Formats: sequence, C-alpha cells, structure tokens
Amino acid sequence: MRFLIFSVVFSFVMGLMNWYVYTRFFKKIHFNIQKPARYFLLSLFGIELLFVLESRTHIFPDSPLLYYLLSLSVGITVALFFVTLMYDLLHTVARKIPFNTERRQFIKVIFDVTMLILAFSYLLRGLVGGLKRPVINHVEIEIRNFPFESFLIAQLSDVHVGRTIGKEFVQECVERINAEKVDMVVITGDLADMQIEHIKESLAPLKALQSRFGTFFVLGNHEYFHGPGSIIAYLKTLNITPLLNENRVIGNDTEAFNLVGINDLISKRMKVMPYDVEQAFKGIDNNLPTIVLAHQPKSTLIMEHKRYDLMISGHTHGGQIFPFGLLVMADQPYLAGLYDVDKNKQIFVSRGTGYWGPPVRVLAPSEISLLHIGRKY
Repeated sequence: MRFLIFSVVFSFVMGLMNWYVYTRFFKKIHFNIQKPARYFLLSLFGIELLFVLESRTHIFPDSPLLYYLLSLSVGITVALFFVTLMYDLLHTVARKIPFNTERRQFIKVIFDVTMLILAFSYLLRGLVGGLKRPVINHVEIEIRNFPFESFLIAQLSDVHVGRTIGKEFVQECVERINAEKVDMVVITGDLADMQIEHIKESLAPLKALQSRFGTFFVLGNHEYFHGPGSIIAYLKTLNITPLLNENRVIGNDTEAFNLVGINDLISKRMKVMPYDVEQAFKGIDNNLPTIVLAHQPKSTLIMEHKRYDLMISGHTHGGQIFPFGLLVMADQPYLAGLYDVDKNKQIFVSRGTGYWGPPVRVLAPSEISLLHIGRKY
C-alpha cells in the first residue's frame, strides 16, 4: 500500500511538473519547438514512470547504466521545472515594463535565447556535478574544554550505496580517508539504499577504514526502508560500531569525550528500532564534552533539554539541486555547514557523500567532511 501511494503521488508530481514546463516555457518561447518539446516531455514522463516502477520491483536487468538513465529523467524534469519558474517570474515582470511593440519583440527573442542557454547550462552543470568525486571539506570546530589539542574526524554521510553507487565509489572514499590519518570515522546514516544482500560487496571496502579510535555509525531514514537490523549486523562484520541510542567514551584516562548516537527520527513512524534520547544519554559522564551523531539536523529539537557540544548530521544533501534547498529548509532547521544551535551547542551538517534519486547536483557538491576539532579557551 505504501508503494502504491508513493507511486501515485510521484507520478502526479512528475506529470504536473512536465505539464508546467511545456505550458509555461516551451509553449511560450519565440521559437517553434512546441511539437518536439511535447514529444520530449511525454517521453520523459514515460521514463519517470518506468523509474518508479523499477525502483521498487526491479523488473529490468540489473544494470547500473540503465538505472542511471532512468533516474536521470527525474533530474532533468526538476531542473527544467526550476528554469521554468524563473522564466515565468521574469516574463511576468517584463510584461509590466512599457516597450513599443517592435522593441518588445526583439527583447523577447533575446530573453528566450538566454533562457534556453540557461536551461541547457543548468542541466549540464547538474550532470557534471553528479558525476564529480566528492570534495574534501575541511572544517575547523572549537569545543570548550575539549580534552584533545587537535582531533580529526572524517565524516561520511548519505552515500546511498545501491544501484548506481557501488564498490568503486566506496573504495575511493576509503582510500581518501585513510590518506588523511584521521582519529575517528563517523557515518551519519543513509549509507545503504538497497537491502543488504544486494550491496554487501559494495560495502566491503569499509572494513579497510583506518583511524585511531575506530568507525562509528548511526541509522538514517533510508536504512529503515531496507531492513535496519540486517544492515547493522553486516556493518559489525566490517569493524564498524553502530551507536543505537547509546554512548561511548572516546579517548583515555587523561583525554576523553562522550560520543552519543541517536536512531533516526523516522523510526517512530516505521515502528521499529525507535529513537530514545534518554536511553542514548543514559549513564553519560556530564563532566566530559559530548559529540552527538544524528542523521537529521532537526534532531536538535528532540534534544533541547540535553547538554552536548556538537552534533554531526547529514540528510539534507545541501539541497542537492539548487534551489531545492529552500524546500528542504522548510523541514530542516539547518541545510549545510556549521551552525550555532545556541551559545553552548553547535551542529555540522554534511552535504552528503553520494546522491539520492537523480544523479544530479547543482551548487551543492558532494563531500567527505574532515572535522578538525580543537579546544576553545
């Protein structure tokens, strides 16, 4: 039933977007391309229907390239939708400006050419952005009374290992992290985007992650879609420590801090492995600084009554396709980067290491985050 509802809503939204692109962009521009544009958008919508069907039923041969092309259709529609919104807005404003008929016609031709170039450039940038390797994002963070003079954490988040992101991508991430000689690795959810039996080989390189204090993992919402228990069981065989509403002391007798992991917020709706803030902080040493791992940035809202110094999150993908981040911020209080939650708490939100859905990124590059934690005096 959930798949049926999702399919109907997805199909309706994609159909509405394609209709809007045709009626408000291609049908209005000066050039006579309405007929090929109509066939193009109808074909695009058909591919999107195949995408949603394939994503749940796997009716086609297991081909990463085929799935890449199917999912790409969604990215193209979304990109064209945003371009059309801009065209609509500017066109509405331009109509209010008084011009004589001949001059107005000339300006419209120039405007339409510019918007076609913009649409092509926007799509091209998104495709290139989706194919680019993650950037290394160095972030300096100070924590009051932090026991270590310097502590380096590598963060992977939202890798979405599945149909198009596989072993080669994971292997490269591992090699790049190992080259940095980090103190600890954290994986803040949405690592898996398929049931574990389909991606064991792709995840296997994670066993080679090297750090002083190990690798820690918290659940994201996508793990709940694909069997969180089996995913956790396999990650344990890769020497990855899941923090399931629990905490650990990281360090030694003279230098130490608390590391807390919270299950994802979607758990309450899924009714399995629910988040439990009280359990996560049970027995914690309040004399030590505390770092929290939680997939969604809005997890800050369920921990307003708890003392912690830094939360490390992901989930938002930095919006993934600009300006989609504006919609993300309607749901999440923080989009990407380092923020002050209040005068004593900070949160860092990763833009994500992979991508979800369409292999497209615009003005939101994927990243491997390197958090340089230092002492605030």
